[in-house]
Amino acid sequence: MKASDTVALLLLGAIWGASFLFMRMGADEFGGMALAGMRAIGAAICSAPLLLSRQRLREMAVNWRPILIVGLANSALPFVLFSYAAKSLPAGVSAISDAIAPLLVALSGWMLFSEKLNATQASGLVIGFTGVVWLVAGTVGFGHGVGASGWAMAACVGANVCYTVGAHVSHRTLRGVTPLSVATGSQLVAAAVLLPFTVWMWPARMPGVSAWVAMFGLAAICTSLAYVLFYRLMARVGASRSMVVLFLIPVFGVVWGLLFLHEPVTLAMAGGCVVILLGVALTTGMLRLRNRGAGLSEVMTEHA
Repeated sequence: MKASDTVALLLLGAIWGASFLFMRMGADEFGGMALAGMRAIGAAICSAPLLLSRQRLREMAVNWRPILIVGLANSALPFVLFSYAAKSLPAGVSAISDAIAPLLVALSGWMLFSEKLNATQASGLVIGFTGVVWLVAGTVGFGHGVGASGWAMAACVGANVCYTVGAHVSHRTLRGVTPLSVATGSQLVAAAVLLPFTVWMWPARMPGVSAWVAMFGLAAICTSLAYVLFYRLMARVGASRSMVVLFLIPVFGVVWGLLFLHEPVTLAMAGGCVVILLGVALTTGMLRLRNRGAGLSEVMTEHA
């Protein structure tokens, strides 16, 4: 890739990693539902100019049903679940959990749609979910109040299940639709769905300045701007190289949590992150096991 594309990739990873920092900063004062709703509404407002195209308006009108489902699965529900998790889960842990979506997509494709998995991909699933178990066992517990981080992690897993549904619907029904049309339409759906809940669950006390800054960062930078950067990058370097951002998000999420919230980086976080990302790399084909001679294996990086 060109140096400019590498910089864009790092910037995108940093921006999406910062979303977990912003959620952590704003969730306590806004509440999970109101923060998620304001994120969707703000992102929809920022993204609305992208609809000033006959092609995109026509695509949305023709494909409104699958876009509705994708909007719920990829935006509205994950926004709510991750915002709820941010009230009790460190930003770094939430960011690491976000990396399991490709594992769930591959597993559900094999179980539900008879998609084939080779030995390398199957090994990646086992390794990746081992990392998830390591992360969960070492960082969360079930209970009430502050100790209820287990329920927060369950919310993160639920958000990734939603991403899995959205990925399958997009792959099967929206392959010919402009990605920005899907992204913009999804934000409009999320904003419309979450608006009444945002009004209903608006906090009794007005959030402070830092919470508002976090909300605007989530909406304008981590959602609206990030989608534009991602699809422009994908158009230049292709989908395979763009997916490297999946490996950058957890790293930046942990770094931002450490720098700005002074969150400790535990062995469970570091080890779970490494193992999960190794599993994702094998499952997505970014790393492959190649046999040579008498069956010796080497791990090699695939550049599509």
